[in-house]
Amino acid sequence: MEENQMQKVLMNQGKGNSEKICCDGEENNSSDRKIYLDYNATTPLAPDVIQTVIEAMHDTWGNPSSSYTEGQRAKRIIDKARKSLARMVGGQFQDIIFTSGGTEANNLVIHTAVKHFKESNQQRSDRPGEDQLKTLWTRPHLITSCIEHDSVRLPVEHLVKEHEAEATFVPVSKVTGQVEVDDIVAAIRPATCLVSIMLANNETGVIMPISELSQQIQALNQKRIASGLPQILVHTDAAQMIGKGRVDVQDLGVDYLTIVGHKFYAPRIGALYVRGPGVTTPLYPLLFGGGQEQNFRPGTENTPMIAGLGKAAELVNRHCEIYEAHMQKIRDHLEESLEAAFGEQGVHFNCRLKGSRRLCNTCNFSVLGSGLKGHLVLSHCRILLASVGAACHSEKGDQPSSILLSCGIPYNVAQNALRLSVGRDTSKEDVDLIVEDLKQAVAQLQ
Repeated sequence: MEENQMQKVLMNQGKGNSEKICCDGEENNSSDRKIYLDYNATTPLAPDVIQTVIEAMHDTWGNPSSSYTEGQRAKRIIDKARKSLARMVGGQFQDIIFTSGGTEANNLVIHTAVKHFKESNQQRSDRPGEDQLKTLWTRPHLITSCIEHDSVRLPVEHLVKEHEAEATFVPVSKVTGQVEVDDIVAAIRPATCLVSIMLANNETGVIMPISELSQQIQALNQKRIASGLPQILVHTDAAQMIGKGRVDVQDLGVDYLTIVGHKFYAPRIGALYVRGPGVTTPLYPLLFGGGQEQNFRPGTENTPMIAGLGKAAELVNRHCEIYEAHMQKIRDHLEESLEAAFGEQGVHFNCRLKGSRRLCNTCNFSVLGSGLKGHLVLSHCRILLASVGAACHSEKGDQPSSILLSCGIPYNVAQNALRLSVGRDTSKEDVDLIVEDLKQAVAQLQ
């Protein structure tokens, strides 16, 4: 990719994250400048996305289920967005189901797997001579990892607590930070009905071996179906990967894939890819109403937000390679600058795990030394806006990340961790400023 072409695309993303801002959003003097490096938590809306949402609010306010002009105009906008999302992940038009966000999409998959297992189990038990199989499969069994987002972990834990399912939380390798395929396969039981593993971790940036996992499960499914065992469905939450690297459901081999808009410069809305929903792959609604989204997700569609999601997908379809190359270049500059500032012995990169690929934009590191806990360092920074890990765990204070501990990071190192995640418009100048900011914060604490 030519450098001038890259710069042109990135300039069109907006004014950048190094604007002079103060707490009320108005411009102020340079001492109020803030630099945002928490793009794994959420992203701003791309200017083109904002424009699309505004236009949809003005022009496509009709009910998409209506037959008159205003309704059909809204329906066309929704169809266009669905096509863009399908193209973004390598699926078909009918494979995309719009949801309120990633949490709903993940819950939809987990509850579907449990309900499908129970219905299939009932059908088997009604056949003559299959009473023994029924006793083996009293409850469905779910497999996930110990580093999943709460929107996967908590619904699984809830089903276990309610005695609706059993579950195995597979640990990650302390060497690679990955969920190992062999460990997942070893956890499979006769009653296993779903494996749900995130595509990339939001704290370490480690990318999971989903393609290899799917291939092994597909081979197992052929044997299981032949012997009367239930098929194992495969789901991945791709929230962190989309817009930062190629996502193709054909290569991944998954049955379900979660899409989260606010992670790739879209509104806070989401979608679920389902390989042939209700035909090839089971899907059961959580809600009941007007029959929208092929009866899988009823409720009058939020046309402006869906339009914005579609526009963000278009941008990814056109420019993902440019975005990825830029963010990786900035992340590498960030890590080189941190090493220069604190010395190779003074900083530990928690995201550099042997044998693993990681997201192009994510740097998880610890400045070594007592009294340098991550949240304390951030509190002494003047311009850096970042986090110690997942935003939904920000209330945990100085408790080290369970994900980092799971990856084998020592307790005292994990306590000092900071997660910096760069965006499409983060510049080297931004990085230089925040490294200086971190240096002065550490100096104050020491």
